[in-house]
Amino acid sequence: MSIKNIAKEVFSIESKVIADLSNNLTEDFEKSVKDILACNGKLIISGMGKSGIIGKKIAATMASTGTPSFFLHPGEAYHGDLGMIERDDMVLLISNSGETDEVLRLIPFLKNQGNVIVAMSGNKNSTLAKNATYHLNVSVEKEACPLQLAPTSSTTATLVMGDALAIALMKQRDFQDTDFAQFHPGGTLGRRLLTKVEDVMRKKDLPKVSRETSTKELIQVISTARLGLAVVMENEKIVGIVTDGDIRRSMESLEENFFKLTAQELMSKNPKTIDKREKLTMAQKLMTDLKVNSLLVTYDNSFIGVVQIYDLGI
Repeated sequence: MSIKNIAKEVFSIESKVIADLSNNLTEDFEKSVKDILACNGKLIISGMGKSGIIGKKIAATMASTGTPSFFLHPGEAYHGDLGMIERDDMVLLISNSGETDEVLRLIPFLKNQGNVIVAMSGNKNSTLAKNATYHLNVSVEKEACPLQLAPTSSTTATLVMGDALAIALMKQRDFQDTDFAQFHPGGTLGRRLLTKVEDVMRKKDLPKVSRETSTKELIQVISTARLGLAVVMENEKIVGIVTDGDIRRSMESLEENFFKLTAQELMSKNPKTIDKREKLTMAQKLMTDLKVNSLLVTYDNSFIGVVQIYDLGI
């Protein structure tokens, strides 16, 4: 079998696992979601080996989508870190076999403390499943590994079940992109959702000209400011805008008369503006809808800056 066909076979096996996963859903999934929503504490996730690695990803997804969550290594928990689990917390224990010793050791403590336990395993008759409040079945027909040894399909199924939990919780909470940005301010989305126009706008040495400004001076102002535009002002109010595109088009069409023109004759009236207090997402939407690369920033009807598509981080 060619290397490419090996990859295709893996895709085929694991995609079938995902498609079949919906057949494993029971009322325990819905009850788990409702209990997590009602939980006054955190969702603590624990698992060993590959299950632990998947658990870390699930915990990270939960934490960034509105469900307070963190991963706790079962071995570390058994040797002192159980104090991290409070009575109001829920615990998601992951073990494909449902018989992982390090995970099972946590159950007596959790039951004694009264924590709700959600088990995620591939064996509904396992010790873990029988001792949990709820069981989420992630059993698979076969692993993608030809030796049926390396966790492949099973870890995919576990990850997808975790994603299903996270998305169900998001939708039940009506979790929006602005909420996501609060937990993820360092990313591009977070920056656009949380940052205001005034935080990124160009506000020094703004390219202002009058109606009478000559073409030659206009070109100099536009070149010096390096914003590709000049703003035509009258009585401290915006009356028009001249872009480098306007200059090029006029130069081609008017030729000999070009240098006899003034800003008044070259400008476009009613340039697009945005208030300095708007978020970058609004600036992006306006630029996209209006098909422009720059917006003039205003505050109390005064021209105070320029924001451009390059400032939005997209």
